[in-house]
Amino acid sequence: MPDLSSRLRGAASRLTGAERKVAQVVADDPHRVAFGTVSELASATGTSGATVVRLATKLGYDGWSALQAAVQAEMSRRLRPAAENIRTRGGSRDAAGALASSVERVRSTVAAADPAVLDAVVARLATRRTPVWIVAGDAATGVVTQFATELGMLRPDVNQVTGSPVAVARQLAEVAEGDTFVAVDVARYDRWLLDAVELSRTRGAALVAVTDGPLSPLARGATAVLVADADGVGPFDDYVGVLALLGSLVAGVAARSRTAATSSLDRIEAAWGEAGALDAD
Repeated sequence: MPDLSSRLRGAASRLTGAERKVAQVVADDPHRVAFGTVSELASATGTSGATVVRLATKLGYDGWSALQAAVQAEMSRRLRPAAENIRTRGGSRDAAGALASSVERVRSTVAAADPAVLDAVVARLATRRTPVWIVAGDAATGVVTQFATELGMLRPDVNQVTGSPVAVARQLAEVAEGDTFVAVDVARYDRWLLDAVELSRTRGAALVAVTDGPLSPLARGATAVLVADADGVGPFDDYVGVLALLGSLVAGVAARSRTAATSSLDRIEAAWGEAGALDAD
């Protein structure tokens, strides 16, 4: 259900207060939607069965059953192994087709991005007195390491949480109330990362989730959610959308804290020069 988040955003201005309560559960608790009933969801949200059905219709589904089936299908897709993707995914399978698909993933990610949410996240990341903690699922480690490195060149106190369970626990022990905690992962989600995210919540950190949709467990309780289209045509997820989102955050921080960021980069460049670390030829 790649378009559920866009459906929720598109319908937001037309929802009543009661419908918004149901919509929040659709986004935050997909298991309740996938395996519950209309009456159970109405009871959980303090609304009525008619409200639940009206929401499904406003989201563009043919009633509650269609919405429930869509959530179930999305949850099933998220749990599908990579080998199964080879067997079942259609579309272009050669390199040129995969490249075209990656371009589409970026376009889809950009189209889904909410400028107000991006600006709010940039404002948090640019606040130099607030520590930033960054954690990524195994498959996202490469792009997230680049993000952490670049952000750390613009401002102090940027920490990428990595290592053994002992090392991760030691680092998470330093997370404090008010810190910014950036979590990046797409289905299927690493269990240790979900545990780290939950710990950050209990410690009062502001969670920024960069993930693949509102049904992601990372999105639950997040201060801000940035959605990347990661549905690649090959056996693995496509991280170009994630990379685009993270790159936009770095660019935003650089623009928002131009003087301090420039000073930091000048010092780094000078250190590289003194060390002869880079080959200019």
